[in-house]
Parts: sequence; C-alpha cells; structure tokens
Amino acid sequence: MKYQVFTYCGPGGLLRPGIRVLDTHYDLQGLVLHGNASWSMVDDLLLDWGSAHERLSALAEAIACDADMFSDHVLDGAVRFSAPLTRCGVIYAAGANYRDHVEAMAQAMGMTLVLDPKKEGVPPWHFIKSGQSVLSAHQEGVEFPAHSKMLDWEAELAVVIGRRASRVSVSEALSYVAGYTCANDLSARDNLKREGVDVSSPFRFDWIGHKCFRGACPLGPYLTPAEFVTSPEDLSIKLWLNGELKQNSSTSNHLYSVADQISYLSQRLDLLPGDVILTGTPAGVGMEKGVFLKPGDVMRVQIEGLGELETTLV
Repeated sequence: MKYQVFTYCGPGGLLRPGIRVLDTHYDLQGLVLHGNASWSMVDDLLLDWGSAHERLSALAEAIACDADMFSDHVLDGAVRFSAPLTRCGVIYAAGANYRDHVEAMAQAMGMTLVLDPKKEGVPPWHFIKSGQSVLSAHQEGVEFPAHSKMLDWEAELAVVIGRRASRVSVSEALSYVAGYTCANDLSARDNLKREGVDVSSPFRFDWIGHKCFRGACPLGPYLTPAEFVTSPEDLSIKLWLNGELKQNSSTSNHLYSVADQISYLSQRLDLLPGDVILTGTPAGVGMEKGVFLKPGDVMRVQIEGLGELETTLV
C-alpha cells in the first residue's frame, strides 16, 4: 500500500511527523510513535530507513484495511506543512542536467554548450545549496531576497538518501534512495557574477549569492518512498507561475540519471542519510526569456506521483 510521510505544524506550533494513506492525513506520532523519541520526526526515520519503511508499510496496510480504527488520528482541516525534512544534510544540486534546458539556455545566452556531455565523457556537475537554512515548506511565503532583481524558478526532482553511500556503482545506486519529493531551486541570477572582478578570475562567481538565501529551497510537501516510484527517469515535471504553465517536461530528459549522480558523488565523499540531491531543471525557466519573479508571485511544482509544491513570494 502506497504511503507518503510529511512534517506538519501541530498543536502549540510544534512540528510533528505525519503519514498520508489513500489521500487522508494522519498524525504519525499519535499512531505509533508515542513515547518513542527516536522517531519523533521524519528525519529520524532516515537513520534506519529499511526498518522504518517496513513498519510504515505495515501501518499503511492496516489503515487501508480498517480506516475507522485509526480515525482518532486523522488530521482534520487544512494541514500546515513544514518541509518534510527539518534537519536535512547537504543539498547537492545538479547544473544543466536536462537536454531541453541546455538547448534553451544556449540559444538564449548565445553560448556554445555541449548538448550531450555524458556521451563526450564529461562527468556530472553539482553545486551545494546550504542545508536546512534554505528550506521552505509547501504553501509557505518566501521573503523576496533584497539582493536580487532577477529571481528565477527551477522545478526539480529531489532525491533523499536513506543510507550511507560510499563508492557505489551506478547499478546499485538507487538502492540507497529513501524517497523522492518536489523541489524548487530558487536562483538569484544577478548574483552569479560579481561585477568589478576580472572575467578571467575564478573569484568572479558567487554561488552562495546565486543559490543560498532564506527560503531558497522549497521542498515537499511529501516524501514518497522509492518503492512507489517505478523509475525516477520517467516522471512528468511541471511548474506554473501565477497559473501559467512555464515548465512542462519529463525526467526522461535527464542528461545524467539519478543513479549516475549518486554514483559520481559517492566516489568523492560519502552520501549520508538525510542528504538531498536536486537533479536539475528542465526548459522553461525565466532566464531563458528574461522574465523574472516579483513579490506576490505564486509558483506550483508538480511531479508525477509525488504531489504538488506551492510557493508564494512575499
């Protein structure tokens, strides 16, 4: 039985774990975790994901068989979500990883970009978004960063690591994934290059200013276990801006697969439970046409089978 886990704001503003089964939200702590401090948050599940997934699957089956038995733990009314992970590890983000995005950006910026770097033996490329300090939740208002006038959107499939991955092969890489969720890699395009610094200098580029600010990584609302995603390389991915469809693609356009990225990163360092990989964005970002976000804008990211993530700029 498919289930998803999430984090929500409970009584007194305290964050609590939840589980979604058959479109109904339940308080997970009240169901099975009362008195078990080691399972007080979704992050804790990742510390022993194999065991946690087994127990949660059994719980989901029980709920599906007799929902009335668990009715006391149904969350009535609108759920106020937090990001599913509240203590995430490192956020690794892939750059230029969709064929359609690379083609569109090359045309828009007059650059000659390699359209199939993997075929030419070029390895994947990642930058780091700072961890929990940049997370924001589904339907959370994100403060427009004062340092940017060219804020852009990027719908992305996010991969959450469920066990330590060290020097793993491509063929075994997906077995290290706990689950998947929706992400929006908000990007301050006008902060990538530092004016006044020589164009040949490696110190010209500011990836912190470009990618790291309060709320820069909307995530969620659900973490969908990997078992329920047949292939991360065949999911539709879309983003709407104020109701207008801007991005409409598929993860089948990945230049480097999820498995490629996990394997590559794990050759250089150990990926740990709670680490997140943002796997790139498809064509349709604002930079391609010189159209950027403004306060009041509402974005919706939708990934097949994972849910929908909404973000409003305030």
